[in-house]
Amino acid sequence: MRRGEYKVPGGKLVVAEVEVDDGVLARVNISGDFFLEPDDALGRIDEALRGLPAETSGRELAERIEAATTDAALIGFDARSVGIAVRRALGASTTWSDHSFELIQAGPLQAYQNLALDQVLVEELGAGRRGPMLRLWEWAESAVVLGSFQSVRNEVDLAAAERRGVRPVRRISGGGAMFVEPGTSITYSLYVPATLVDGMSFEQSYAFLDDWVLGALESIGVSATYVPLNDITSPAGKIGGAAQKRLAGGAVLHHVMMSYDMDADAMTDVLRIGREKLSDKGTASANKRVDPLRSQSQMAREDVVTSLLDYFRSRYTTSESKVRSAEFARVEELVESKFATKEWLHRVP
Repeated sequence: MRRGEYKVPGGKLVVAEVEVDDGVLARVNISGDFFLEPDDALGRIDEALRGLPAETSGRELAERIEAATTDAALIGFDARSVGIAVRRALGASTTWSDHSFELIQAGPLQAYQNLALDQVLVEELGAGRRGPMLRLWEWAESAVVLGSFQSVRNEVDLAAAERRGVRPVRRISGGGAMFVEPGTSITYSLYVPATLVDGMSFEQSYAFLDDWVLGALESIGVSATYVPLNDITSPAGKIGGAAQKRLAGGAVLHHVMMSYDMDADAMTDVLRIGREKLSDKGTASANKRVDPLRSQSQMAREDVVTSLLDYFRSRYTTSESKVRSAEFARVEELVESKFATKEWLHRVP
């Protein structure tokens, strides 16, 4: 019997034991610390999966389970999580422990360079020239970073941005605009193979890839939770948000920006929807700073970054790495041909 496990973020553990005979699932036993009513629904889940081809996708597995449990209550797990556990048992999906992560800190970069480096590194992973990576960003300038599909004129007061020296830029992932100044945020990117999020919905993959950072924040006294689809929040207000881009070659870019000590007045001046963003962060007045990480941890930003990295090292297999010279050369090419061009910035006017 092959064994696979999946711990639902914020939920329960699902264990799948499967036996394959002539390319089909001959035996399937699902177990875990979840809750399920009625009792006989567990046998129906096992039976629904028997006889399926071993290459059945996670989505198809989930559909079979859902059809077999229409009258059941699945508590602490769902049909997708069972499919993920089965796919892991079959070796079609991977877990964190299956990978070694390269840790990269490239130092302060211009906004264009940071965004271009994201594209370069995820493409390097997809091409097989890199393994999975975690990169901690540093910013050499203030910027407002638009999601790939956002309108410049709807999101940014360009006159205010110019007056304050804030560079408008556009990233390759979707989601909302982010305002950043040097030393006021903590930004990181995960570059992982699609096998790590195999069978997961987008919502599940967001929570799954950021589960480690919730533990890291808790270790420094910050009470953080994940709010679907892509927000990290706390009792003091929103801490940050995530965005994701999946490449056809099987590589996933997942990046997060968290507020350490943000100038709320500058943000509301530059972002047209700044006041709405502040209300989401629990801030009534623009004439103050948004600082959930600084105020809750009582730590310097550099110490918070060090603590996050130490927590990641303690949880996963890691090695220290650097951006390669050929990768930096590709970054500069992309800055000139794409990220610094008006065509890219204004592709959605």
